[in-house]
Amino acid sequence: MHHKKSIRFFNDHEVRAVWDNEQCKWWFSAVDIVRAINNEDDYVKCRNYWKYLKGKISKSATEVVSVTNHFKFESPDGKQRTADAIDAESVKILAKNYPSNRANKFLDWFTYSDNTIDGQSQKKAYQLYESGLLQRLEPGTLKCLQQIHAYIFGGLYDFAGQIRTKNISKGGFTFANCMHFPATLEMIERMPETTFDEILDKYVEMNVAHPFMEGNGRSTRIWFDLMLKHSLKLCVDWSKIDKNEYLSSMRESVNDSTHLKTLVKSALTNQIDDREMFMKGIDYSYYYEQTE
Repeated sequence: MHHKKSIRFFNDHEVRAVWDNEQCKWWFSAVDIVRAINNEDDYVKCRNYWKYLKGKISKSATEVVSVTNHFKFESPDGKQRTADAIDAESVKILAKNYPSNRANKFLDWFTYSDNTIDGQSQKKAYQLYESGLLQRLEPGTLKCLQQIHAYIFGGLYDFAGQIRTKNISKGGFTFANCMHFPATLEMIERMPETTFDEILDKYVEMNVAHPFMEGNGRSTRIWFDLMLKHSLKLCVDWSKIDKNEYLSSMRESVNDSTHLKTLVKSALTNQIDDREMFMKGIDYSYYYEQTE
């Protein structure tokens, strides 16, 4: 059976989920939840701790264990292995009954993340795959980028799809002056996109321009992938790119994109029509935007 998959991030740890079509709900990897709450990298330790928790909880009045389901997740050795998964209500019960108060922040994050603008726009970004819009867009154009932004953030920001008219900065870096946008964005649009280096250079220039008030990175990464798919029949497996290394290389790219090119080139794949690759890319794209 084909299942939708999703990856969320807490404490820089993946919390993987699988969609159950029959019951119309998400199931979350129990071991991933333990890893996130405990902020623990050791998979075996977390698996053993989940077994301990499961045994302890099964003796209490809570219903977590009784609704445990089994789905295949990718294990550390790269193989698909069946593992325990619990539904959203059981995740909340588990967090509330977790030893000590370590799960409080996780519970806040889990309960409210889907109700934020980021949570809502991420759902809309997922829907791009089935919408058919990506097949109708003209890769590399400004209009293409605007339509992506409008789809993801429509109804969430009143400026969705609109080029900004105010100057903005982030982390001490001031992005392109909006007074010069007509010439700047036209110049970027005309940049060639026939080779990997050309496409990445175009991506870097659009990042420096930052044409929207918010949501630039999430929209531009999709725009970047569309150019790669159209010209090279490749796309980026974003899960292979470390968050901190990516952000660092993006900052460097303003003056030198060598590091970024090396990083992205090593993550290229020909799985351009793979649904899970697209969904995983959205998950990681939103992960890159999370701040501590």
